[in-house]
Amino acid sequence: MSAMDINIHYFRLINDLGKQFPALNPAFYVIAEYMVYVLALSALFYWFTRTNENRLMVVCASVTFFLAELFGKVAGLLHFNQQPFAELPNVNQLVQKAVNNSFPSDHTILFFSFCMCFWLFKKKGGIVWMLLAICVGISRIWVGVHYPADVIVGALISIGSALTVYLIVPRLRVVHAILALYEKGEQAILPAKTKSRDL
Repeated sequence: MSAMDINIHYFRLINDLGKQFPALNPAFYVIAEYMVYVLALSALFYWFTRTNENRLMVVCASVTFFLAELFGKVAGLLHFNQQPFAELPNVNQLVQKAVNNSFPSDHTILFFSFCMCFWLFKKKGGIVWMLLAICVGISRIWVGVHYPADVIVGALISIGSALTVYLIVPRLRVVHAILALYEKGEQAILPAKTKSRDL
């Protein structure tokens, strides 16, 4: 089988589960479309714990996402495929989406960028974030808007970007200087009686 045949085969394996188990469709729809708000609120929560490690983690996650998006755009220039619902018949499509290049998955890039950084900083507890990212990736196939290759490439780009950022950004003095300046300004506006414990 060709690479595209393999891609379609595994897409069908996952997407057809929505037809076999329709009761699960609402859950995967919520994961695919609304878990991004949970991620955003979690990043804000970590930021406003007002601990240096958590803030450095959020900075690294944000830089990772920016870097991974750049690599994703380059990958999109090298390969093009539309969403499965636009190319294949009888797709279990749960999400309405404009037809364009779905390679790689932006949702996957976003979640793996942040969740991989959360894992690198939080170690054991961070595995929950990686499981969430995997669930989101699978959900994008389940709802019919991405092929497995879209998700896998997006995840690999983000993981590679996160590892690079994790090794470099925390060692940059300018990052710590900017964080210290921000915290000084924040302290002047919102004094903290005690430092929040690291979560």
